[in-house]
Amino acid sequence: MKLGFRSKIYLGMLPLILMLGIVIFFVVTIIIKEALLEENRNRGISMGINLAARVAEPVLAMDFFRMKALIDETVRLSDDISYTFVLDARGQTLVHTFKGGFPVELKTANAVSDAQKYNMQLLDTGKEFIYDFAVPVFIDGDRFGVIRIGISRTKIQETINRLLQTIFLATVFIVIIAGFVETFFAHTITQRINILRRSSEEAVKGNLDVQTAPVLKQNCWEIMSCGKNQCPAYGDTRRRCWYLAGTMCLTCVEGDYAQKIEACRECKVYRKNAGDEIQHLAETFDVMAYTLKEHISGLEETKERLRQQGQLLQTILDATPDIVGLQDRELAYKAVNKAFCQFVSKEEDDIIGKTDFDFFSKDMAEKNRQENMGIMETGKSFEKQEEVKTAGGKRWLHVVKIPIYDPDGNVTGILWSGRDITELKQIQSRLVQSQKMESIGQLAAGIAHEINTPLGIILGYTQLLKEDFEEDSPVYQDLQIVEKHSKICRKIAADLLRFSRHTESTLTSLDLDQSIEEVVSIVEHTFKLDRVEIERDYHSNLPPIKGDREKLKQVFVNLLNNAYDAINTDGTISITTSFDQENNELVISVADTGRGIPPEQIDRIFDPFFTTKSVGKGTGLGLSVTFGIIQEHGGRIDVKSPPLSARGGEGEDVRGTVFTIHLPMSKDRAPKEEIEETGDGENISVG
Repeated sequence: MKLGFRSKIYLGMLPLILMLGIVIFFVVTIIIKEALLEENRNRGISMGINLAARVAEPVLAMDFFRMKALIDETVRLSDDISYTFVLDARGQTLVHTFKGGFPVELKTANAVSDAQKYNMQLLDTGKEFIYDFAVPVFIDGDRFGVIRIGISRTKIQETINRLLQTIFLATVFIVIIAGFVETFFAHTITQRINILRRSSEEAVKGNLDVQTAPVLKQNCWEIMSCGKNQCPAYGDTRRRCWYLAGTMCLTCVEGDYAQKIEACRECKVYRKNAGDEIQHLAETFDVMAYTLKEHISGLEETKERLRQQGQLLQTILDATPDIVGLQDRELAYKAVNKAFCQFVSKEEDDIIGKTDFDFFSKDMAEKNRQENMGIMETGKSFEKQEEVKTAGGKRWLHVVKIPIYDPDGNVTGILWSGRDITELKQIQSRLVQSQKMESIGQLAAGIAHEINTPLGIILGYTQLLKEDFEEDSPVYQDLQIVEKHSKICRKIAADLLRFSRHTESTLTSLDLDQSIEEVVSIVEHTFKLDRVEIERDYHSNLPPIKGDREKLKQVFVNLLNNAYDAINTDGTISITTSFDQENNELVISVADTGRGIPPEQIDRIFDPFFTTKSVGKGTGLGLSVTFGIIQEHGGRIDVKSPPLSARGGEGEDVRGTVFTIHLPMSKDRAPKEEIEETGDGENISVG
């Protein structure tokens, strides 16, 4: 576990204080010890020289009484003076202060020459150490004796020891005081740092309403007594006035913190309220937190506006029926609308970041990639119409692609939109079909009129000639063949006339299910002979529709006969009617389990004279007539020939065909409803 800042201060400062105390103690000890010893040496020398001067006259006069009085007086000056004695010029003791007898060995223990003013020796008496001072006694330049003074070093040492003990205690006291000061200092610093730390933690948690700097006793408006409540600093207790721009003091410099701080340092508000570095850091932190909060608030507001704008833009894009996609330079999708998602049958999250190769065929995706790369290289828009395969079948799209530029003018992506023009293509196809059929109808009418007269003559004479021959004669049989084929030609001419004529339709209200059933009842028996069943699925509430009963019956006859011919034997024809309430139209479906229509021929089946039947079994006009009748009723007819995988034996091409008719109703028509009368006479719809 790592140490805290306070512990580090303690562990850093305490050894330093102890070491400093020890060093001071030893240094002071050495200095004082040397000073005291030096002082005692100087005192001994001074006392010896002084005593030598005073005993000169008694020595000369051999006044032993005065000499004794002088040395006794010297000994009484201090209790650390152990002894004093006087030697004559021959080295004989004149007087001394010893009570138990004079130690003879002291005479020669410390000799001094005439050239020396004094001499000092440290003597060991066995009991203690003594500084022995020897000073010669001169009278008129002649040496008459020596003064010897002994000062006890042991007593000096006791004095030094007492002094050192005092110094040690003082040092310990100072160290303790310094420890308390250090503790107070460390506590004060760490407490303020902890406030900063807690504020930082709150800021990390997202709480920027923190107050780290101490509350001022007097704020700037109180110190200046300005009363300018419109000033940005007025009433703001969280920030110092020198951090704020636009303050209104006369001494303030216009501008932000960097421009005005130098002038603020001379302001009395700054001098009164500015603190140390930690307080300055805390004040700066508060300003930073406050500024950051305002900045975040601004960012949140901007984010919310962008979100609303993005949501509005997405709503607009999702509301448009056009397919819209945005791709980057790597041709990955960055944004799509709802129509695009429906087009590829995927969710938006499954599309973003993917490319065309994830949604379209390899050939189509590669084609799109080449087009997109060309747009990014040239910077030019691109437009095309193409048929694409989707999960719902083939669709026609009108595609527009434009390059997207960044502020530097570089192409950063492609925005493309595709409009579904399948219905427009179908309308165009029907229009072409109608024009084609109108032209062919005019031609067919002319041909039918021209060949009807010769056919009538040929058929009439053939029937007259047949009366002249026996039925079993070869000529009669040949004439019968001519008659048969003349009738076929007459039927073709009649179909041509019927196809070309635009007779007025008699519109009546009719029940479509009933009209279909009338046709089914006629052909059902014939179909059953070849084991072709007709299945019915009529809408229970199919509304009546206005139309030409006979023409619509002809449509159903043609569709049922085509289905029967496609099956030949052993199959099923399914008839389904329904009401599309959304488009307000009736839907009739006729499906068979026959051989189906090859994909390459399905677009031509409504062309006049086009047939998939064998020679002699069809004129190719039935579906053309059907197409014209349905178009005359304002409707449309579609055909599909999907494979029927569950039917057919090995080697057979069983696909089946589904014809779907859409007949619009007038807007005021609706499905039949059962009406129930309430007791109050009101009609309520119940079905």
